[in-house]
Amino acid sequence: MLHIDEFEGAKAKVHNFNLRVIVAIVVGAAAVFAAACGGTTGTTSQGPAGSVDPNETAATVNGKTIKMEDVERAVKQQAQGQESKLSPLELAGARLQVLQGLIEQEVMFQKAEKENTVPSDDDVAAEVNRRKVESRLSAEEFNKQMSQAGLTEQSFREQVRREIAIQKLVEKITGRIETPKDEEIEKFYRGNPEMFIKKRGVRLAAIVVDPANSGEGDTTTNQAEAEQRVKEILGRLQQPGSDFTAIAREYSEDPSRFQGGDLGYFTEDDLKQSYPQLAAGFMNPEFARGQITSPVGISGRYYIFKLQERVEKEENLTLDSPGVRPQINELLVNNRKQLLAAAYQAIAMNEAEVENYLARKVVENPNELSGARPAAPPSAPGAANTNTAPAAETSANTNNVASNAGRPVNLSAGANANRAR
Repeated sequence: MLHIDEFEGAKAKVHNFNLRVIVAIVVGAAAVFAAACGGTTGTTSQGPAGSVDPNETAATVNGKTIKMEDVERAVKQQAQGQESKLSPLELAGARLQVLQGLIEQEVMFQKAEKENTVPSDDDVAAEVNRRKVESRLSAEEFNKQMSQAGLTEQSFREQVRREIAIQKLVEKITGRIETPKDEEIEKFYRGNPEMFIKKRGVRLAAIVVDPANSGEGDTTTNQAEAEQRVKEILGRLQQPGSDFTAIAREYSEDPSRFQGGDLGYFTEDDLKQSYPQLAAGFMNPEFARGQITSPVGISGRYYIFKLQERVEKEENLTLDSPGVRPQINELLVNNRKQLLAAAYQAIAMNEAEVENYLARKVVENPNELSGARPAAPPSAPGAANTNTAPAAETSANTNNVASNAGRPVNLSAGANANRAR
Protein backbone atom coordinates (compact mmCIF):
# COMPACT_ATOMS: atom_id res chain seq x y z
CA MET A 1 0.00 0.00 0.00
CA LEU A 2 1.47 3.35 -1.02
CA HIS A 3 0.67 6.22 1.31
CA ILE A 4 1.23 9.89 0.61
CA ASP A 5 4.43 9.84 2.66
CA GLU A 6 5.74 7.21 0.25
CA PHE A 7 4.34 8.99 -2.79
CA GLU A 8 7.41 11.11 -3.42
CA GLY A 9 9.65 8.05 -3.38
CA ALA A 10 7.47 6.34 -5.98
CA LYS A 11 7.25 9.56 -7.95
CA ALA A 12 11.02 9.90 -8.00
CA LYS A 13 11.46 6.34 -9.19
CA VAL A 14 9.13 7.02 -12.11
CA HIS A 15 10.49 10.49 -12.80
CA ASN A 16 14.07 9.25 -13.02
CA PHE A 17 13.24 6.37 -15.29
CA ASN A 18 16.01 5.14 -17.55
CA LEU A 19 15.82 2.71 -20.39
CA ARG A 20 18.28 -0.11 -19.93
CA VAL A 21 20.05 1.24 -22.99
CA ILE A 22 20.98 4.47 -21.20
CA VAL A 23 24.25 3.35 -19.66
CA ALA A 24 25.09 5.84 -16.93
CA ILE A 25 28.72 6.76 -16.28
CA VAL A 26 29.17 7.92 -12.71
CA VAL A 27 32.91 8.29 -12.25
CA GLY A 28 32.39 9.95 -8.88
CA ALA A 29 30.56 6.86 -7.66
CA ALA A 30 32.17 3.60 -6.61
CA ALA A 31 31.78 1.90 -9.96
CA VAL A 32 32.43 3.32 -13.40
CA PHE A 33 30.53 1.40 -16.03
CA ALA A 34 32.82 1.18 -19.04
CA ALA A 35 30.40 -0.33 -21.53
CA ALA A 36 30.59 0.68 -25.18
CA CYS A 37 33.47 3.07 -24.70
CA GLY A 38 34.72 3.50 -28.21
CA GLY A 39 34.59 0.05 -29.73
CA THR A 40 30.92 0.26 -30.57
CA THR A 41 31.31 2.80 -33.33
CA GLY A 42 33.36 0.84 -35.80
CA THR A 43 31.98 -0.77 -38.93
CA THR A 44 31.99 -4.25 -40.31
CA SER A 45 30.78 -5.84 -43.49
CA GLN A 46 27.34 -7.31 -43.79
CA GLY A 47 28.71 -10.51 -45.26
CA PRO A 48 27.86 -14.04 -44.10
CA ALA A 49 28.47 -15.05 -40.52
CA GLY A 50 31.62 -16.89 -41.49
CA SER A 51 33.31 -13.65 -42.57
CA VAL A 52 33.23 -12.31 -39.01
CA ASP A 53 35.61 -13.53 -36.32
CA PRO A 54 33.31 -14.24 -33.33
CA ASN A 55 36.34 -14.11 -31.03
CA GLU A 56 36.69 -10.40 -31.84
CA THR A 57 33.16 -9.36 -32.80
CA ALA A 58 30.40 -9.91 -30.28
CA ALA A 59 27.61 -8.48 -32.44
CA THR A 60 26.80 -6.06 -35.22
CA VAL A 61 23.96 -3.54 -35.26
CA ASN A 62 23.04 -2.28 -38.72
CA GLY A 63 26.63 -2.94 -39.77
CA LYS A 64 28.32 -1.38 -36.74
CA THR A 65 30.50 -3.56 -34.57
CA ILE A 66 30.33 -4.26 -30.86
CA LYS A 67 33.66 -5.83 -30.00
CA MET A 68 34.26 -8.63 -27.55
CA GLU A 69 36.75 -6.42 -25.73
CA ASP A 70 33.91 -4.02 -24.92
CA VAL A 71 31.85 -6.88 -23.50
CA GLU A 72 34.76 -8.17 -21.43
CA ARG A 73 35.49 -4.69 -20.10
CA ALA A 74 31.90 -4.20 -19.00
CA VAL A 75 31.69 -7.65 -17.38
CA LYS A 76 34.91 -7.01 -15.47
CA GLN A 77 33.65 -3.67 -14.24
CA GLN A 78 30.25 -4.92 -13.18
CA ALA A 79 31.72 -8.01 -11.50
CA GLN A 80 33.98 -5.66 -9.54
CA GLY A 81 37.04 -7.79 -10.15
CA GLN A 82 35.31 -11.04 -9.19
CA GLU A 83 34.89 -12.37 -12.72
CA SER A 84 37.75 -14.84 -12.26
CA LYS A 85 35.67 -16.60 -9.61
CA LEU A 86 32.73 -17.24 -11.94
CA SER A 87 32.24 -20.56 -13.62
CA PRO A 88 32.40 -20.59 -17.45
CA LEU A 89 28.61 -20.98 -17.42
CA GLU A 90 28.10 -17.93 -15.19
CA LEU A 91 30.61 -15.91 -17.18
CA ALA A 92 28.86 -16.71 -20.45
CA GLY A 93 25.55 -15.59 -18.96
CA ALA A 94 27.10 -12.32 -17.77
CA ARG A 95 28.56 -11.68 -21.21
CA LEU A 96 25.23 -12.27 -22.92
CA GLN A 97 23.45 -9.92 -20.54
CA VAL A 98 26.05 -7.18 -21.00
CA LEU A 99 25.95 -7.60 -24.75
CA GLN A 100 22.18 -7.24 -24.86
CA GLY A 101 22.52 -3.89 -23.11
CA LEU A 102 25.21 -2.76 -25.54
CA ILE A 103 23.08 -3.78 -28.51
CA GLU A 104 20.12 -1.81 -27.20
CA GLN A 105 22.33 1.19 -26.55
CA GLU A 106 23.73 1.07 -30.09
CA VAL A 107 20.25 0.80 -31.59
CA MET A 108 19.06 3.83 -29.65
CA PHE A 109 22.20 5.83 -30.42
CA GLN A 110 21.70 5.25 -34.12
CA LYS A 111 18.13 6.48 -33.70
CA ALA A 112 19.52 9.54 -31.89
CA GLU A 113 21.78 10.25 -34.85
CA LYS A 114 18.80 10.15 -37.21
CA GLU A 115 16.74 12.38 -34.93
CA ASN A 116 19.60 14.90 -34.56
CA THR A 117 19.80 14.65 -30.79
CA VAL A 118 23.57 14.06 -30.65
CA PRO A 119 25.13 16.87 -28.58
CA SER A 120 27.80 19.25 -29.82
CA ASP A 121 31.42 18.93 -28.70
CA ASP A 122 30.94 21.98 -26.48
CA ASP A 123 27.93 20.38 -24.77
CA VAL A 124 29.87 17.18 -24.18
CA ALA A 125 32.84 19.09 -22.77
CA ALA A 126 30.55 21.01 -20.41
CA GLU A 127 28.93 17.79 -19.15
CA VAL A 128 32.30 16.07 -18.67
CA ASN A 129 33.58 19.04 -16.67
CA ARG A 130 30.40 19.08 -14.59
CA ARG A 131 30.82 15.42 -13.70
CA LYS A 132 34.44 15.92 -12.78
CA VAL A 133 33.55 18.77 -10.45
CA GLU A 134 30.65 16.88 -8.87
CA SER A 135 32.84 13.81 -8.35
CA ARG A 136 34.86 15.90 -5.87
CA LEU A 137 37.91 13.90 -6.89
CA SER A 138 41.30 15.31 -7.68
CA ALA A 139 42.30 15.18 -11.35
CA GLU A 140 44.75 12.42 -10.47
CA GLU A 141 42.13 10.30 -8.68
CA PHE A 142 39.58 10.89 -11.42
CA ASN A 143 42.02 9.74 -14.09
CA LYS A 144 42.98 6.76 -11.93
CA GLN A 145 39.36 5.63 -11.70
CA MET A 146 38.91 6.04 -15.44
CA SER A 147 42.05 3.99 -16.06
CA GLN A 148 40.84 1.25 -13.72
CA ALA A 149 37.62 1.12 -15.72
CA GLY A 150 39.56 0.83 -18.98
CA LEU A 151 38.60 4.34 -20.07
CA THR A 152 40.63 7.12 -21.59
CA GLU A 153 39.66 10.79 -21.67
CA GLN A 154 38.57 10.36 -25.29
CA SER A 155 36.52 7.21 -24.70
CA PHE A 156 34.92 8.76 -21.62
CA ARG A 157 33.85 11.78 -23.67
CA GLU A 158 32.47 9.46 -26.35
CA GLN A 159 30.42 7.59 -23.77
CA VAL A 160 29.07 10.84 -22.34
CA ARG A 161 28.18 11.93 -25.86
CA ARG A 162 26.20 8.73 -26.42
CA GLU A 163 24.47 8.97 -23.08
CA ILE A 164 23.37 12.56 -23.67
CA ALA A 165 22.24 11.73 -27.21
CA ILE A 166 20.02 8.88 -26.05
CA GLN A 167 18.63 10.88 -23.13
CA LYS A 168 17.75 13.75 -25.48
CA LEU A 169 16.15 11.26 -27.86
CA VAL A 170 13.97 9.92 -25.06
CA GLU A 171 13.03 13.46 -24.06
CA LYS A 172 12.12 14.27 -27.66
CA ILE A 173 10.00 11.14 -27.98
CA THR A 174 8.19 11.64 -24.71
CA GLY A 175 7.72 15.37 -25.23
CA ARG A 176 4.42 14.60 -26.94
CA ILE A 177 2.82 13.56 -23.64
CA GLU A 178 0.09 16.02 -22.71
CA THR A 179 -0.83 17.28 -19.26
CA PRO A 180 -3.63 15.15 -17.73
CA LYS A 181 -7.05 16.79 -17.59
CA ASP A 182 -8.61 17.74 -14.27
CA GLU A 183 -11.17 14.95 -14.48
CA GLU A 184 -8.43 12.36 -14.93
CA ILE A 185 -6.57 13.66 -11.87
CA GLU A 186 -9.79 13.57 -9.86
CA LYS A 187 -10.55 10.04 -11.04
CA PHE A 188 -7.08 8.90 -10.01
CA TYR A 189 -7.54 10.48 -6.58
CA ARG A 190 -10.92 8.80 -6.05
CA GLY A 191 -9.59 5.45 -7.26
CA ASN A 192 -6.54 5.44 -4.96
CA PRO A 193 -7.67 6.79 -1.58
CA GLU A 194 -5.07 4.75 0.28
CA MET A 195 -2.30 6.76 -1.39
CA PHE A 196 -3.42 10.02 0.16
CA ILE A 197 -3.00 9.28 3.83
CA LYS A 198 -0.18 11.12 5.53
CA LYS A 199 0.98 9.10 8.51
CA ARG A 200 2.75 10.29 11.61
CA GLY A 201 6.38 10.80 10.82
CA VAL A 202 9.18 13.18 9.94
CA ARG A 203 11.05 14.54 6.95
CA LEU A 204 14.81 14.51 7.50
CA ALA A 205 17.89 15.91 5.89
CA ALA A 206 21.45 14.94 6.76
CA ILE A 207 25.08 15.80 6.20
CA VAL A 208 27.08 12.58 6.06
CA VAL A 209 30.81 12.15 6.62
CA ASP A 210 32.27 8.77 5.71
CA PRO A 211 35.68 7.87 7.19
CA ALA A 212 36.05 5.01 4.69
CA ASN A 213 37.84 5.62 1.42
CA SER A 214 34.91 4.48 -0.71
CA GLY A 215 35.94 6.31 -3.85
CA GLU A 216 32.56 8.03 -4.14
CA GLY A 217 33.77 11.59 -4.12
CA ASP A 218 34.80 11.31 -0.47
CA THR A 219 37.21 13.92 0.77
CA THR A 220 37.84 12.08 4.03
CA THR A 221 39.58 8.73 3.85
CA ASN A 222 40.27 7.87 7.49
CA GLN A 223 38.93 8.41 11.00
CA ALA A 224 41.11 11.40 11.83
CA GLU A 225 40.14 13.24 8.65
CA ALA A 226 36.46 12.45 9.25
CA GLU A 227 36.53 13.81 12.80
CA GLN A 228 38.24 16.99 11.61
CA ARG A 229 35.69 17.40 8.84
CA VAL A 230 32.80 16.99 11.29
CA LYS A 231 34.27 19.77 13.47
CA GLU A 232 34.58 21.98 10.39
CA ILE A 233 30.95 21.33 9.40
CA LEU A 234 29.70 22.05 12.92
CA GLY A 235 31.60 25.31 12.87
CA ARG A 236 29.92 26.29 9.60
CA LEU A 237 26.47 25.33 10.93
CA GLN A 238 26.95 27.47 14.03
CA GLN A 239 27.64 30.60 12.00
CA PRO A 240 24.75 33.12 11.86
CA GLY A 241 22.61 32.65 8.77
CA SER A 242 24.15 29.28 7.89
CA ASP A 243 22.35 27.30 5.20
CA PHE A 244 22.09 23.57 5.97
CA THR A 245 21.19 22.73 2.36
CA ALA A 246 24.18 24.57 0.92
CA ILE A 247 26.55 23.04 3.47
CA ALA A 248 25.17 19.56 2.71
CA ARG A 249 25.80 20.09 -1.01
CA GLU A 250 29.35 21.19 -0.27
CA TYR A 251 30.42 18.76 2.44
CA SER A 252 28.21 15.68 2.55
CA GLU A 253 29.88 12.49 1.33
CA ASP A 254 26.69 10.81 0.23
CA PRO A 255 24.53 10.88 -2.92
CA SER A 256 21.84 12.73 -0.95
CA ARG A 257 24.06 15.82 -1.20
CA PHE A 258 22.66 16.40 -4.68
CA GLN A 259 19.27 17.01 -3.00
CA GLY A 260 20.82 19.27 -0.38
CA GLY A 261 20.92 16.38 2.08
CA ASP A 262 17.21 15.58 1.82
CA LEU A 263 16.53 11.98 2.88
CA GLY A 264 12.77 12.10 2.34
CA TYR A 265 9.82 11.37 4.61
CA PHE A 266 9.86 8.59 7.18
CA THR A 267 6.70 7.29 8.83
CA GLU A 268 7.05 6.61 12.54
CA ASP A 269 7.29 2.88 11.83
CA ASP A 270 9.98 3.46 9.21
CA LEU A 271 11.83 5.68 11.64
CA LYS A 272 11.84 2.98 14.31
CA GLN A 273 13.20 0.52 11.80
CA SER A 274 15.80 2.82 10.24
CA TYR A 275 16.97 4.77 13.28
CA PRO A 276 15.71 2.90 16.38
CA GLN A 277 18.06 4.83 18.65
CA LEU A 278 16.80 8.19 17.33
CA ALA A 279 13.12 7.59 16.59
CA ALA A 280 11.81 8.71 19.98
CA GLY A 281 13.85 11.89 19.85
CA PHE A 282 12.71 12.85 16.36
CA MET A 283 9.05 12.31 17.33
CA ASN A 284 9.39 14.23 20.59
CA PRO A 285 7.54 17.57 20.29
CA GLU A 286 10.38 19.21 22.20
CA PHE A 287 12.67 18.54 19.24
CA ALA A 288 11.67 21.53 17.15
CA ARG A 289 11.35 21.78 13.39
CA GLY A 290 14.60 23.05 11.90
CA GLN A 291 16.64 21.76 14.82
CA ILE A 292 19.96 20.07 14.06
CA THR A 293 21.36 17.06 15.94
CA SER A 294 24.85 16.50 17.20
CA PRO A 295 26.91 14.09 15.05
CA VAL A 296 25.52 10.56 15.27
CA GLY A 297 27.47 7.42 14.36
CA ILE A 298 25.51 5.01 12.15
CA SER A 299 27.05 2.09 10.24
CA GLY A 300 30.52 3.58 10.54
CA ARG A 301 29.51 7.00 9.21
CA TYR A 302 28.77 10.32 10.88
CA TYR A 303 25.32 11.84 10.39
CA ILE A 304 24.25 15.36 11.29
CA PHE A 305 20.46 15.43 10.95
CA LYS A 306 18.07 18.30 10.45
CA LEU A 307 14.36 17.90 11.22
CA GLN A 308 12.57 19.46 8.26
CA GLU A 309 8.99 18.49 9.13
CA ARG A 310 7.07 16.47 11.69
CA VAL A 311 3.49 15.24 11.31
CA GLU A 312 1.99 14.62 14.72
CA LYS A 313 -1.12 12.75 13.65
CA GLU A 314 -2.32 10.84 10.62
CA GLU A 315 -4.38 12.90 8.21
CA ASN A 316 -6.35 12.28 5.04
CA LEU A 317 -5.27 14.59 2.25
CA THR A 318 -7.68 16.10 -0.25
CA LEU A 319 -7.14 17.30 -3.78
CA ASP A 320 -6.83 20.78 -2.32
CA SER A 321 -4.01 19.76 0.03
CA PRO A 322 -0.67 21.33 -0.94
CA GLY A 323 1.17 19.32 -3.56
CA VAL A 324 -1.44 16.62 -4.15
CA ARG A 325 -2.60 17.70 -7.63
CA PRO A 326 0.96 18.34 -8.88
CA GLN A 327 2.08 14.96 -7.57
CA ILE A 328 -0.73 13.11 -9.31
CA ASN A 329 -0.07 15.05 -12.49
CA GLU A 330 3.63 14.19 -12.42
CA LEU A 331 2.99 10.54 -11.65
CA LEU A 332 0.57 10.15 -14.56
CA VAL A 333 2.82 12.02 -17.00
CA ASN A 334 5.93 10.06 -16.08
CA ASN A 335 4.14 6.71 -16.24
CA ARG A 336 3.07 7.57 -19.79
CA LYS A 337 6.59 8.68 -20.66
CA GLN A 338 8.00 5.43 -19.36
CA LEU A 339 5.54 3.38 -21.39
CA LEU A 340 6.08 5.44 -24.56
CA ALA A 341 9.87 5.22 -24.29
CA ALA A 342 9.73 1.45 -23.78
CA ALA A 343 7.42 1.05 -26.79
CA TYR A 344 9.71 3.19 -28.94
CA GLN A 345 12.71 1.10 -27.93
CA ALA A 346 10.84 -2.12 -28.74
CA ILE A 347 10.04 -0.86 -32.25
CA ALA A 348 13.61 0.33 -32.77
CA MET A 349 14.96 -3.06 -31.76
CA ASN A 350 12.52 -4.81 -34.06
CA GLU A 351 13.57 -2.65 -37.02
CA ALA A 352 17.33 -3.03 -36.46
CA GLU A 353 19.46 -5.62 -38.21
CA VAL A 354 21.24 -7.32 -35.35
CA GLU A 355 23.71 -10.18 -35.59
CA ASN A 356 24.52 -11.58 -32.15
CA TYR A 357 27.59 -13.73 -32.75
CA LEU A 358 28.19 -14.37 -29.07
CA ALA A 359 24.71 -15.84 -28.64
CA ARG A 360 25.22 -17.92 -31.76
CA LYS A 361 28.40 -19.42 -30.29
CA VAL A 362 26.47 -20.49 -27.19
CA VAL A 363 23.71 -22.07 -29.27
CA GLU A 364 26.19 -23.95 -31.42
CA ASN A 365 28.25 -25.19 -28.47
CA PRO A 366 25.83 -25.63 -25.56
CA ASN A 367 27.75 -28.43 -23.82
CA GLU A 368 31.17 -26.78 -23.68
CA LEU A 369 30.47 -24.56 -20.70
CA SER A 370 31.28 -25.92 -17.26
CA GLY A 371 29.22 -24.91 -14.27
CA ALA A 372 32.07 -25.49 -11.83
CA ARG A 373 33.68 -22.46 -10.28
CA PRO A 374 37.48 -22.34 -10.28
CA ALA A 375 39.14 -23.34 -7.05
CA ALA A 376 40.37 -20.46 -4.93
CA PRO A 377 44.16 -20.20 -4.67
CA PRO A 378 45.52 -21.23 -1.26
CA SER A 379 46.22 -18.45 1.21
CA ALA A 380 49.69 -17.75 2.48
CA PRO A 381 50.36 -19.26 5.92
CA GLY A 382 48.87 -17.05 8.62
CA ALA A 383 47.24 -14.71 6.12
CA ALA A 384 43.55 -14.13 5.71
CA ASN A 385 42.11 -15.49 2.50
CA THR A 386 40.78 -12.51 0.56
CA ASN A 387 40.50 -14.31 -2.76
CA THR A 388 37.17 -15.97 -2.21
CA ALA A 389 33.72 -14.45 -2.30
CA PRO A 390 30.38 -15.99 -1.31
CA ALA A 391 28.56 -17.40 -4.30
CA ALA A 392 25.50 -15.23 -3.68
CA GLU A 393 27.64 -12.10 -3.54
CA THR A 394 29.48 -12.98 -6.73
CA SER A 395 26.25 -13.66 -8.54
CA ALA A 396 24.80 -10.39 -7.32
CA ASN A 397 27.78 -8.48 -8.67
CA THR A 398 27.05 -9.69 -12.18
CA ASN A 399 23.26 -9.74 -12.00
CA ASN A 400 22.69 -6.17 -13.10
CA VAL A 401 25.29 -5.82 -15.83
CA ALA A 402 23.33 -3.73 -18.30
CA SER A 403 23.25 -0.54 -16.22
CA ASN A 404 24.94 1.17 -13.31
CA ALA A 405 24.21 3.87 -10.78
CA GLY A 406 25.61 5.22 -7.51
CA ARG A 407 24.70 3.40 -4.33
CA PRO A 408 21.83 4.69 -2.20
CA VAL A 409 22.26 6.44 1.12
CA ASN A 410 23.74 3.98 3.59
CA LEU A 411 21.22 4.32 6.39
CA SER A 412 21.21 1.93 9.31
CA ALA A 413 19.96 -1.61 8.86
CA GLY A 414 16.48 -1.84 7.45
CA ALA A 415 16.38 1.65 5.97
CA ASN A 416 14.30 2.18 2.90
CA ALA A 417 16.72 3.26 0.15
CA ASN A 418 13.92 4.81 -1.86
CA ARG A 419 13.56 7.50 0.78
CA ALA A 420 17.06 8.70 0.15
CA ARG A 421 16.30 9.73 -3.37
